[in-house]
Amino acid sequence: MQNFRHISSEIPELAKTSSGIGLREIHYEDVLAQKPAVGFLEAHSENFFRIGGVPFQYLMKCRELYSVSLHGVGLSLGSADGVRDAHLAKLKTLVGHIEPAQVSEHISWSGIGGTAVPDLLPLPMTNEALNTVTANIQKVQDSLQRRILVENASSYLSFKDSEMTEPAFLAEVVRRTGCGLLLDINNIHVSAHNLGFNPIEYLRQIPKEAVGEIHLAGYQVNRVGEHEVFIDAHNHAVYETVWNLYATALHMFGDTQTLIEWDSEIPALEVLVAEAYKADAIRAYAVKKNDHVA
Repeated sequence: MQNFRHISSEIPELAKTSSGIGLREIHYEDVLAQKPAVGFLEAHSENFFRIGGVPFQYLMKCRELYSVSLHGVGLSLGSADGVRDAHLAKLKTLVGHIEPAQVSEHISWSGIGGTAVPDLLPLPMTNEALNTVTANIQKVQDSLQRRILVENASSYLSFKDSEMTEPAFLAEVVRRTGCGLLLDINNIHVSAHNLGFNPIEYLRQIPKEAVGEIHLAGYQVNRVGEHEVFIDAHNHAVYETVWNLYATALHMFGDTQTLIEWDSEIPALEVLVAEAYKADAIRAYAVKKNDHVA
């Protein structure tokens, strides 16, 4: 089994001090025309699997202007069926064309027995699930010949069979595979509210050296009877509580490459860019604060 920690230094670096934005179809033309001053663009891998198609052509044009990361939603790293060879082959081809600065996926599952579901479903934190996830991640890294980042998904219920906390699960995934973590701060806040755990204690259990990127997004509040359920809908500006948790994470992990996600009810490009600039300002403040403490 090959370990990919050493390969990360060979991948082109993302902009160090400027946060990125997700590249969505509604903004293709505006990004090329306005060339916003953001650090990088993140593209959902599956949207560009048709090499030579119109979306792919736009991505290649954007690639001439920006560093690009590829973020997957369909590998189903938690599936007991294993990663589908056809899906992985398409990702490998896309990676070869784009030469992305980062490749990332979710610690979740989205299909079993030939049936796919359009969602990122959470896993029980069991040793069986851990073995499945680590085998699937290793298969992906072996195929791509590079280290990937894996993201914590949002949870809406807890599993009675879980044998460890999610941070402990993530830490063991990193230890076994050499992958990095894409820490989604919004997802931590959403899960903490829904499941009733302390998000700061969650952050304390994350291995600092593994965090390679942070995601920020907005969530949706649904009411179920007397209870509010937070949904990871990416349809809102980042909430103040998430910004505060982000600042805490930066204090713990140091300045970390950051991306703003907004996938539904998408606003004008300048609104998204303003969110990235807010992340830049918080990062700059955190760096000064950490330097002062040091």
